[in-house]
Amino acid sequence: MINREKLKEQYANEMKIFEEKHPKSKEIFERAKGSLLQGVPMNWMVKWAGSYPVCVANAKGAHFQDVDGNDYLDLCLGDTGSMIGHAPEAAVKAITEYVKQGVTFMLPTEDAAWNGEELQRRFGMKYWQFATSATDANRFVLRLARQVTKRPLIVAYNWCYHGTVDETVAVMDEHTGKTIAKPGNLGPQVDPGLTTRIIEWNDIPALEEALKDGLVAAVLAEPVMTNCGIVHPEPGYHDALRTLTKKYGTLLIIDETHTICTGVGGCTKAYNLQPDMVVVGKTIAAGIPAAAYGFTEELGQRVVAEIPKEVCDIGGIGGTLAANALTMHAMKATLSEVLTEDFYARNIPLATRFNEGIQSVISEFNLPWNTTQLGCRTEYWFRKEPAKNGGEAEAAVDFELDQYMHLASLNRGVLMTPFHNMALITAATTEADIDRHTEIFREIVKNILD
Repeated sequence: MINREKLKEQYANEMKIFEEKHPKSKEIFERAKGSLLQGVPMNWMVKWAGSYPVCVANAKGAHFQDVDGNDYLDLCLGDTGSMIGHAPEAAVKAITEYVKQGVTFMLPTEDAAWNGEELQRRFGMKYWQFATSATDANRFVLRLARQVTKRPLIVAYNWCYHGTVDETVAVMDEHTGKTIAKPGNLGPQVDPGLTTRIIEWNDIPALEEALKDGLVAAVLAEPVMTNCGIVHPEPGYHDALRTLTKKYGTLLIIDETHTICTGVGGCTKAYNLQPDMVVVGKTIAAGIPAAAYGFTEELGQRVVAEIPKEVCDIGGIGGTLAANALTMHAMKATLSEVLTEDFYARNIPLATRFNEGIQSVISEFNLPWNTTQLGCRTEYWFRKEPAKNGGEAEAAVDFELDQYMHLASLNRGVLMTPFHNMALITAATTEADIDRHTEIFREIVKNILD
């Protein structure tokens, strides 16, 4: 259905439009090349569609403006970091007032205790600790899992993503089935085949095969895969995951960093999961770097028994700025006033409307694509049926088409997540915003069809 010659022509046209609309962004980018590697503060920012990244000036709610004065509907929302919207009033007030009292002390505040109690209520884990990012939290829980089980390996899923955790920047070799470094893995400290067993999501026999020799300390899993596209668990998979991990004495870690889009307690609450540990990050402090990780009561006691007080500060877990006072206060404001049941009750139906709009265009042009939704997160993918695992999702990647869709959307005032075709709906997103996206989606798709 896609005319590849038209696709190339349209992409070239869109690049011209981009250059015309973003002269100040270009000027700043060229200047930044003198001090920032590749002209960007984080290396992957070069992946944004366009000749250079758009430079943001300010943002509020579901929109932001760039330095050239262009306004955008933000459907990326910091890839979940700003899922609650930009500068929500409750968080802004909490942050601006509290910063006058001091920011970080390496001592607890009452807000930290409140956050622990609230996370306990939402996710069911008895004990909690805090980190500066979900990547750090995932690193820490894997360390603790290996320590308490005295086992060397972990299990993760093909084409998963848990931040820059060394053990998980790995995939399954499609020819041999062995664990190898993920394409683009920069300078791995060790061969991930020595630390990790990568299996496919939804494959119960593969899960049992990976666990049965008793060498696996933990399975690290998103309850629904998200970073390779939304890949839902098949019926019974979570039951099998919990049953088999218990059978073989393996800890189960659920990473809710992206799946917090499902509800106040993520999929752990929505699906009544019973993990040993939960990780959550990004949006829980209104975009200020923060994460949390929780343990069952039994596991928490095992962890404490493994950490001698005299060396607890040098065990590879922690961080001077973790659980700082400002972050704890922002987290309390976010959890108590923004990321509430009402947030999801409003936004999940809007995400459904968004999904239905995309599907209407797919159906109109009989495209071999699909749409998938998870709470207030939705995504379209270039394959006829939803993927059942990471391998199927990765096989459907069409980088050329992705770049065009993202750039054409950007030129019309809509920002999608740069790595795939994901959109998040927040409290300030309107029906008019969603319907406008549907119009844009239809236009840019029609432009590349035979």
